Amino acid sequence: MKLESLVQYADAYLGVEGHPDYPQALNGLQVEGPHEVTRIATAVDASLVTIERARDMGAHLLLVHHGLFWDGLTPVIGRQYRRMKALLDAGMGLYSCHLPLDAHGEIGNCILLTRALGLEPEGRLGTYKGAELGWWGSYPEPIPVDTLVSRTGAAVDGPVRALAGGPSEIRSVGVLTGGGASFVREAAEMGLDAFVTGEGAHHTFFDAEELGIHVLFAGHYATETFGIRTLGDRLADQFGLDVSFVHRPTGL
Repeated sequence: MKLESLVQYADAYLGVEGHPDYPQALNGLQVEGPHEVTRIATAVDASLVTIERARDMGAHLLLVHHGLFWDGLTPVIGRQYRRMKALLDAGMGLYSCHLPLDAHGEIGNCILLTRALGLEPEGRLGTYKGAELGWWGSYPEPIPVDTLVSRTGAAVDGPVRALAGGPSEIRSVGVLTGGGASFVREAAEMGLDAFVTGEGAHHTFFDAEELGIHVLFAGHYATETFGIRTLGDRLADQFGLDVSFVHRPTGL
């Protein structure tokens, strides 16, 4: 498949153009690769180890959620040089999609984790510059907090930290993956019983306690594997590409 055609499809499907994001996210094609693409690697982060593993897989293009340029405009030296050199030496392109992939209504991190918790999405939660991000849903019958913790752990295949603050039984749950803890207040004001995210600041403990909502930390990385893996599966099905996921958990 032509790289240009693949990029055009991904940009349109993910709604990259015009979607608000941090300036340094630079959604879309970040590093040009070969004009013909048959093998793709997907990953959460564009770290050096991830790039090297994708290279060893023979990938022509690496698709990631977190791209290369989070430090903004800086000299290409040190770790950034090593990442760029690994990509260029391998002749491998890099495509990144951040908030559009979190927020996407079909394959977004937030909606997929919501469904993985056994919830049917009912509405949106949280915005960035007017763009909706997360989702919320309700269980038909209330469940204990421990049940939500175990469901979340099973969904992300990892540990979950629960900050108790809400009712003894949970019906309504908000989900915003990654570093979404700044939306705890909004979730509480919506009357939700619990809020699932990746990670948060120290004061989130008191937010949960004083706002009357349970907050579950399931890991920034672990909550954001859903979208990029599903995007890879879609590209494999749609275009017959060979797609592999590079699993590089951070434990954070």
